[in-house]
Amino acid sequence: MKPIWKAVSAALCLALASQPLSAQPQEFHSGTVITEFGPVATVEQDVEIPADARFKILFDVSKAAEPGEINRTLVSAARFINMHAENGVDPGNIEIAVVVHGGAAVDLTKDSVYTSADNRPKNANAAAIERLLANNVKIYLCGQGAAFYDIRNDDLLPGVEMALSAMTMHALLQQGGYTLNPF
Repeated sequence: MKPIWKAVSAALCLALASQPLSAQPQEFHSGTVITEFGPVATVEQDVEIPADARFKILFDVSKAAEPGEINRTLVSAARFINMHAENGVDPGNIEIAVVVHGGAAVDLTKDSVYTSADNRPKNANAAAIERLLANNVKIYLCGQGAAFYDIRNDDLLPGVEMALSAMTMHALLQQGGYTLNPF
């Protein structure tokens, strides 16, 4: 049996993590590169980030966003850009790739496809994807998952690229120097 403090601690963490951003501490603010989403906090750092730092980061996402919301991994990609730019890293030195598979595949589709699934509202990810693409983010959809969900290339939002598979993209991107973000 779990001690009561573990259960209370877990419940408190879950409650805090599920709060909307407006209920989060005031130190979070809009980023300077992608202002619409991807909020950041100013942090007093002990580890300096070199001004000439270069990042090649790979984000993996398989869980779809709740209808009407932006996928959390897309928000994380924007946050990565925003927080590093705020701390002196040239956004041109940040290369991000997002590999999408599983249920998240629908988040990359045009409204005509997105809204037809379960009578959803318009795809909130469309504007986010447009902003990410404008900031040098590459977004790939697993072709195997797309086939499973009957998603074709012409169903995808502009700029989203169809890959053979998520596994293939992970291998190719890692061979190209990308590191997998574990969050």
